[in-house]
Amino acid sequence: MIEAEDFIEIARKLGFQRYTGVPCSFLTPLINYVINDDSLNYVSSSNEGDAIATAAGAAIGGERAIAMMQNSGLGNAVSPITSLSYVFRIPMIIITTHRGAPGLTDEPQHELMGQITGEMFDTMRIPWESFPTEKADIAPALQRACEFMEKEQRPYGFIMQKGTVAKHELKNDRLVATKKTATEKQICNQHTMPLSTRNEVLKKIIDRTPIEKSVVIATTGYTGRELFAIDDRRNQLYMVGSMGCASSFGLGLALARPDLQVVVIEGDGASLMRLGNFATLGSYGGNNLTHIVLDNEVHDSTGAQATVANNVKFAEIAAACGYAATFEGHDIELIDQLFNCKNNQGARFGHLKISAGTIDNLPRPDITPVEVLQRLMQHIGTSF
Repeated sequence: MIEAEDFIEIARKLGFQRYTGVPCSFLTPLINYVINDDSLNYVSSSNEGDAIATAAGAAIGGERAIAMMQNSGLGNAVSPITSLSYVFRIPMIIITTHRGAPGLTDEPQHELMGQITGEMFDTMRIPWESFPTEKADIAPALQRACEFMEKEQRPYGFIMQKGTVAKHELKNDRLVATKKTATEKQICNQHTMPLSTRNEVLKKIIDRTPIEKSVVIATTGYTGRELFAIDDRRNQLYMVGSMGCASSFGLGLALARPDLQVVVIEGDGASLMRLGNFATLGSYGGNNLTHIVLDNEVHDSTGAQATVANNVKFAEIAAACGYAATFEGHDIELIDQLFNCKNNQGARFGHLKISAGTIDNLPRPDITPVEVLQRLMQHIGTSF
């Protein structure tokens, strides 16, 4: 058995100060230690996949990151592990617990995942080892992880057994300060017909995001492809998978780089997929984070099947989740009002109705995801 301090302080010396995750009783001592230490950073994610995406965003912002989760939540993390960290080659440490391990009496829901946890890592091509149980083994284990990540730029896993880390009391009972300021709300409906196209809105967003001071993250599908087609700038990143994770990814980058204005653009389908992340952004997001939902009420890039967005008040959800300012409406001038907002109490949110469809002969990026990421990181002055 080790102490939480044993692992985290050795990890700190290797540059790991950003932690994300969803709790598990096996992980409680590590999480408590990080929360208690104001010089360390912990993001309590609503979903294990969002924890992976936030850790990935922090990593490209120059922070070594560790994502922690119960093995039952590993399924929630499959998409961002395989289509974000793998595709873009983003390294991080992933610690997962071994609930339902063979020979361990546990709850029935852990039985199957307990049998296949290692196989899950193997299938996702993540090298892994058992989480160290002796203090003397911690530094060599972390060194192996770092050497692999530096060479391959991919995640490295640890599987933790029950009782590995001694209890550690939680002394700081609040992860983030309670938001006491009223949310600024604006409705932009000067006209409702015809709705603006995605292309028109993206051009306006480009005008408001100078290359030297901002990073623009576009969700998978038509949004990233149209942004590329309009102007392939070095401050842009086009998600090619991990649907719904653009906002949590942007949060990680915004936390790591408060000097940059981070703008996340996603559609209604992606937002609906991970609505829980609104609460995380509302709680942790600073005034350098702008979250925009372009809502055409369909899954456009897969044939325009309807979403349920016509029944969802995204801006009201954002306000209820603690965003500092929310804007909603049908008028493209919403974008200017959003970027002109002077509220500096936290993240800003814009929900704009747009028309369905895309431009003729929409191209796919002719630059690979790895090249896009490397270009962006060089632009903002970071490296793994």
